[in-house]
Amino acid sequence: MWAYFERILDSSMFSPHGICLLWEPELIWLHVVSDACIAAAYFSIPFALAILVTKRRDLKFGWVFWAFAVFITACGLTHVLSIYTLWVPVYGIEGLVKAATAIASIFTAVALWPLLPKILAIPSPFELQKVQAALEEEETKRRDATQLLKQVGEAQRAMRESVARLTAVVETAVDGVILFDAQARILLFNPACERLFGYRAEEVMNLDIGMLMSDGGKRSSTAYAQRFATGETVGLRKDGSHFPMDLSVGQAWQDGELIYVGIIHDLTARKLTEQQLQQAQKMETVGQLSGGIAHDFNNLLTVIIGNAEHLSEQLKARPDLRQFADDICQSGERGAELTQRLLAFSRRQLLRPQTIDCTELILSMLKLFKRTLRENIEIGTAFGPGTIQAFADRSQLESAVLNLALNAQDAMPSGGHLTLSTELAAIDEDYRALHPEVASGAYVLISITDDGEGMSPEVIERAFEPFFTTKEVGKGSGLGLSMVYGFAKQSDGHVSIYSEQGLGTTVRIYLPRAGGGQSLTDAPDKEDAAPRGHETILIAEDDPFVRSSVILRVEALGYRVVAAVNGKEALQRLRADPGIDMLFTDIVMPGGMSGWELADQARRIRPGLPVLFTSGYALETLVEQGRAQAQAVVLTKPYRKAELAQRLRDAFAAATVAS
Repeated sequence: MWAYFERILDSSMFSPHGICLLWEPELIWLHVVSDACIAAAYFSIPFALAILVTKRRDLKFGWVFWAFAVFITACGLTHVLSIYTLWVPVYGIEGLVKAATAIASIFTAVALWPLLPKILAIPSPFELQKVQAALEEEETKRRDATQLLKQVGEAQRAMRESVARLTAVVETAVDGVILFDAQARILLFNPACERLFGYRAEEVMNLDIGMLMSDGGKRSSTAYAQRFATGETVGLRKDGSHFPMDLSVGQAWQDGELIYVGIIHDLTARKLTEQQLQQAQKMETVGQLSGGIAHDFNNLLTVIIGNAEHLSEQLKARPDLRQFADDICQSGERGAELTQRLLAFSRRQLLRPQTIDCTELILSMLKLFKRTLRENIEIGTAFGPGTIQAFADRSQLESAVLNLALNAQDAMPSGGHLTLSTELAAIDEDYRALHPEVASGAYVLISITDDGEGMSPEVIERAFEPFFTTKEVGKGSGLGLSMVYGFAKQSDGHVSIYSEQGLGTTVRIYLPRAGGGQSLTDAPDKEDAAPRGHETILIAEDDPFVRSSVILRVEALGYRVVAAVNGKEALQRLRADPGIDMLFTDIVMPGGMSGWELADQARRIRPGLPVLFTSGYALETLVEQGRAQAQAVVLTKPYRKAELAQRLRDAFAAATVAS
């Protein structure tokens, strides 16, 4: 092999290429310049390719560029050797270089053709420009879509906020809000409606709205929804009780369908106020009439008594006839006593108010009571701490207390207990809501309590009317309580009756405190410091007005409330709601189950359940009657919010100690 190369590389036998050109200068330099330019151009190409491949790392098929650079370099070298062989005949070296160039060219060509489709697949600048334009258009659309999505998101957020605000308004509204469709199916039932009707929202959804109206079953549902009356109507609670309400109905279109919105306002408190006002106006009218009649009768009785006395004096010699004159005179005096009571009721009697120590007044009357009342009437007293002074007419107050004591005796034909008590009290705005004719402020409270037969609600409603009596003919004029009512009103006070059949009666006389006392508006607000809680309390109270008032006051103290109208419903609620923490029950309720019995059965279901009782009687009176245990927690009606708050905590504490 080496001999072959030596023979090829041996140039001693060859002549330079210039001889063939006859050493013609023009021809020689033509070849030299041409080959030199070609070689320079060839040699520059690999440098350019090397710079391109080095700088552009992202180029595909980089090895092709290097192969092409080798091939071009070899081509340039052949042209340099062509110049050299003009003077030196190194044809062997030139041949080898050409052979290397041939190999490089073949390798490059063979490698290039398979790569041609891939190279053609590389986008051209025009195509890249089109792609760039498409990308820019897509980017614009994306930005537009993003902006649209942002606007949609803002609209959705605004809608959610609007819905949240509307929901908050509906959920916290004091009035009931009901949404129903053209078929009268209930679509929305807010918490105020739950409190008004006693149903939970899930119990009435998609049911006929007629179930909430007292006359709902008398007409078709669709017609009822379309002709829904706006104004005062009567609602029907879950427990079957009725209540007055004001109904306002509007309509709107939703998704092409007609829907109705009903706003319900409970008129119970307003009706009660109207009844109280009507009663006060009736009493005022009767008082004016009674006062006028009393004055006229006094004029007539003056003539009758005067003439009867004169006739009696003239008939001293005729005892038989004189007795008739004396009878006329005594009857006239009894008539004068009745007219005096009428004047007291009409508040036209002459009062001489003064500062009265009420505790001393009651004590001074005990001897009179013991002489006046039957022996089977046991008299007890209960006095509040400190000096209890009222500003009123002493004689009229004594007469009022005596009248009430005699009435209590009549209510206890077989004997019983009579309790007289005095204490300082205050009438607040909650009490005024039920008795709008009473001014709020500080009072002296005198209570006369018996454990007699008690009164029915119908009798209590008419008890203060003149000449109204439940006694037999000849045993009562019906003016005793009327006189007490008139005296209390004329003294800027108040009188109330609390009575339960079978338990007895308490009559409370509120009189202004001596010296004006301290009004509620000036007194420090103790309710702010009243103990609060978060427990759930089951309230059992049959009177709708009292129940509504108690629920509001208990909820204002932070508690959750579950209400029931009688013992049976209270036990159902207790079984259904394991979250109930306390029972707050009235002692006397309809339905054959008292508060005591309810508490016993409730504690069988839930041992250790705290119980707070409420009654118009003090715990001491109930214990004496054998109707309560001494350790029972009893809240005496009427009570202030601070007393309610404290008694609730006392009941929880008592249950904790007992357990």
